Amino acid sequence: MSEVVSKDRKKKKNKAQLVIRLDEELRSDFIDACQQMDTSASREIRRFMKKYLKQFKAGELDE
Repeated sequence: MSEVVSKDRKKKKNKAQLVIRLDEELRSDFIDACQQMDTSASREIRRFMKKYLKQFKAGELDE
């Protein structure tokens, strides 16, 4: 059974990256805030993106 779970996890591994340029202070403050909330910057960026897309698809964003 553990082999199946291990293979499934490998299939779901992220294969794409998004590179963005940020102000050093903004990045540092964001990393610090994430650490204080016991989360990672990557997790929070993904969470934001999913929420944004959900709102976009629902027509809830102003143009």
